[in-house]
Amino acid sequence: MSNTLRLLELLSLLQARRDWPGPVLAERLGTTDRTVRRDIERLREMGYSIRTTMGPDGGYRLGAGSELPPLLFDDDQTVAVAVALQTAPAAGVGIEEGAIRALATIRQVMPSRLRHRLDALEVTAITGRAGSGTPGLVAADVLVSLASTIRAREVLRFDYAARDRDPDSGPMPDDPPRRAEPHHIVTSSGLWYLLAWDLDRDDWRLFSVDRVTPRTPTGPRFAPREVPGGDVHEFVSARFKGRDVNEWPCRGTVILDLPARDVLPFAGDGTVRRVDAHRTSLEAGAWSWRALAASFGRFDVPMEVVGPPELTSAFAELAARYDVTARG
Repeated sequence: MSNTLRLLELLSLLQARRDWPGPVLAERLGTTDRTVRRDIERLREMGYSIRTTMGPDGGYRLGAGSELPPLLFDDDQTVAVAVALQTAPAAGVGIEEGAIRALATIRQVMPSRLRHRLDALEVTAITGRAGSGTPGLVAADVLVSLASTIRAREVLRFDYAARDRDPDSGPMPDDPPRRAEPHHIVTSSGLWYLLAWDLDRDDWRLFSVDRVTPRTPTGPRFAPREVPGGDVHEFVSARFKGRDVNEWPCRGTVILDLPARDVLPFAGDGTVRRVDAHRTSLEAGAWSWRALAASFGRFDVPMEVVGPPELTSAFAELAARYDVTARG
């Protein structure tokens, strides 16, 4: 192994776990303890903070330095970082530009086999409220497989686990595979969906990715359909609301006796405006006026209804209902 390759392999090992005894590193690298010590010093000169640990064998620990040195990722880590950077805008914390630049930097140095996987993996991140359900574990290889099928414009054949059945248990013996024209991967609030044209139901559907198990081979190629309205984000957001347009049927505004920083994390797709240091205006929507009033009530603070009158009436109806409940 050349000096350069040995240094890269040593760095990869140090990143893989917390502590490494010197003799174990030497054995893994096929070299001597003395060479390991010399290579450790070279890495330190390059900016890596590597501490020497005490013990019978002695060892090394990769720590945090004053500057961020070059990092090494394996294939799965690279895809994971790329997925995280693509979905960063959904966090809503103002890191979109940094995420885009970081993704471009990673892509530039990727080997071609990973670049092809990344280019196929286009994700739409949606902020605010998502569909109902508990986030399930989504395997990276399933995401990559779905993305590749979307890019190839091939009919997806897949098993779809029932909502109350463990997806790891596999399909029922008599379950025929589902067939769909995959269009886009969407993520929101920790939930992952596949937007596709369901060939068996002749309609657009959102499939929970954690319940999808792709089958091979895929089906024939198809000419992609246009999503109604032409905007994936708007179409899926409307589906989350159970409507044809991305608007709640009932919208209202209250002023909460809370600072804006305490309202923002729980505002969902609502609009937050600072009134003063201790009060915040929140405009939000819901299925019904009573549901909207109840959603404002979760802040558990005094509030003032700005409007409309239907929201004020809904608060009165809920108050009367709760009063009856409290009286038993």
